[in-house]
Parts: sequence; structure tokens; C-alpha cells
Amino acid sequence: MTAAKRPQTGDQSEHAELYLDRMGDLGDTLADLDGEPVNVFGGIPGERVVARIVRYRRRRKHYVSGIVTDVLEPSPHRVPPPCPFFGPCTGCQWQHIDYEHQLRLKRAHVVDRFQEHGPLRNVEVSSVMPALERFEYRNHARFTVRKQGRLGFVNRITRRFVEIDRCMLMAPWINDTLAELNGLCGETSQLTMRYGVNTGEWLIQPHLQSRDIRRFTGQPHYEEKLLGHRFRVGSPSFFQVNTRQAERMLELVRERLRLTGRETVVDAYAGVGVFAVAAAERARRVIAIEESRAAVEDAAVNASAIKNLEYVEGKTEHVLSSMRETPDAVVLDPPRSGCHEAALQALIGLAPPRVIYVSCDPASLARDLAYLVEGRYAIESVQPIDMFPHTHHIECVATLTQPA
Repeated sequence: MTAAKRPQTGDQSEHAELYLDRMGDLGDTLADLDGEPVNVFGGIPGERVVARIVRYRRRRKHYVSGIVTDVLEPSPHRVPPPCPFFGPCTGCQWQHIDYEHQLRLKRAHVVDRFQEHGPLRNVEVSSVMPALERFEYRNHARFTVRKQGRLGFVNRITRRFVEIDRCMLMAPWINDTLAELNGLCGETSQLTMRYGVNTGEWLIQPHLQSRDIRRFTGQPHYEEKLLGHRFRVGSPSFFQVNTRQAERMLELVRERLRLTGRETVVDAYAGVGVFAVAAAERARRVIAIEESRAAVEDAAVNASAIKNLEYVEGKTEHVLSSMRETPDAVVLDPPRSGCHEAALQALIGLAPPRVIYVSCDPASLARDLAYLVEGRYAIESVQPIDMFPHTHHIECVATLTQPA
């Protein structure tokens, strides 16, 4: 990395000229400042910029970040960010990067994480499946409430509150509701909205007291449809934030399972039952595993009419290790932290012929795939899916098989 140039005498705030080397794990570029790496928001690898330097302390640790203020040598992939809140908000990291290059950067991030593990260095990673909608795709928003009930987000670097009147990533219904509720939410510090793109149902938490609010609030759950199946989703339950891409990913997982109607499938970390319900249409039997009581309660409703689907409440590692029957296929969709090592050990012990691993974190995915490869699994394919345009986040569906 090229060293930074220090600010000229007379500057009222600390700025530095930086060469931006590569992307970091937070979607920021990395640069060298006084011999130390620094995350720089708003850049693209290969650019030379002027950045405002922000020094802060959190949890007894000191951090240094940069925010691009001027671009001296722009990347050919730089575009004007369309959102007026880009930068102060930091919810999006990549609105200043053309979309095709975003996809290349996301694939490169997956490849880089794989290169950190010897068993994965020759694994082919497919091109990223692009999103159908690049804006207005989010069905879930969590707003911070400040300043007499005003809604907005907190900048992750400066920690400053940024009031907004519209988020370009949110479904139109959420933006319409944001406009209606702004200034009327003073009794809470956080406000959650979830919207059913395919049903028109919604959830707003917590219950709001103002008589000026016309929308019903405080619902314990709402319902959404994926591929024609209706799912109840409780307030604490996980559900994909991009409905259209979630349907495409669901179709991909079902395709990769290669079901003929004779198989037993295990859906581990099953949540409200999205993969389990989809698999039950084409499998002989589906066993879904979920430890969250709220998600299991939702799933009991979602799967109530499906006779070949059984839900087991418990930790994946415990349920897999107690299974006596070897399933034909297992779907893993763990949280961002990945699978517990005991779950991977139990899976290797069961040795199902086919495993589909769905992940939203390339680092934990690479770690777990390397473990499974060392346990005699072979990686058949890795398909990244862009669920989150204009952010650095990337979803992957990896397919593994047992060698004959």
C-alpha cells in the first residue's frame, strides 16, 4: 500500500491523501495511514482520494477510519450515487460503484475467503446471480428514533444520527409509512417495519400510541408468500429481506437437491420453514430443525397442512448427533456465524450423500466448507446470489456431495 500524505498546515480537521488498495470485510477500501491499515468509506480500489480521518474509541479500543471527501484519481467504475443520504447514512456502502463491478467485487470477496483455506483453493466460484431489483427491494427496515420521534439511521463510523425521509433500498410501502410515522414515534428508540411484498400485510413494532397514526401497529406477526406458499413470520423470527431474490434462491436450492419424491431431507437451522416447505413438495419426508421457539411457533402454522414435514425444536448439533437414519440430503442455513463445529462433526458422521449450504457470510462459509471437505465431502458448485445490491453483503449456495 502507498503511504498517505499528511494534511497541510492550517487544516481545521484531519484529512489525508490516500491510495486505496483493496476492499475490506466491511465493504470499505483499505489504505495505509502512518504505516497502519485504515478502512475508508466511499472509495474504490485503485483510486487516489482525500479522506477525512475519524478517530474514535469503542469498548476500550481505539479505531481509525476514513471517509472520502475528494476523488483525485477516480476509478472507471465510479458513478454518481443516486441517494442524497449516501455517505452520511452508511447503510449502503457501494452506491458509488457501477452495478456490474459490484458483482465482480462480491465474487472476488468469496474467492479471497476461499483462498485462505487450503482445501478450497481450487474451488470454482460462479459469477454472481444479479438481483432483479437494484432499488426498492428491502421488505424489512429498522429505524433509530431521535429528536421528537424523527426516524433515521446512525452512521456506523461517526455514530451521528441521520434523519431520512426516504430510503432507496426500501419497498415503496415502507417509505410511504416512514413519511406517515415521522415525528410520531417519540415513545420508542427503535422502530421496525416488515412488509409482505406478495401479500400486502405488514408488521410495525412496537405498538405506537399517537392518535394521529392511521396504520395498525404492534402486530406480533405478518404473512408473506414465497413461490405460492404462505408463511407466518413473527416479529423476532428471521426472514429474507429481499423477497424476489429469496424466491429465486429457493428455486435454486430445490433444483440442487435433485429430489425425486423418494428422499428424506433434513432442513437444519430451518427458521419459519421456507426450505422445508419447498422441499416437502418433492420429497418423501422432511425433518426441520430449529432452536428458536418463536420460529417454531411460526413454522407450526406454516406447515400445519403438510403431512410429510416434521419439526424438531432443538440445536442442530444435538438433533443431528442423535439421528439414527441417514438422510438423503441436508440443507444448512445457519446464522452469520456459521455452523457449530459439533454440527459439522455430526453431519460428517451421518454422511448424507448431498448437502446444500446457504450462507450470508463468506468467511464462515469458507471455514465450514473446508471442514466438510476434510471430512470427505466434495464441492460440486458455489453460486453467489446478490440479495443486497449497493451493499457489500453476498449470499451463497454451495452444493456438496459424497464421493462414490
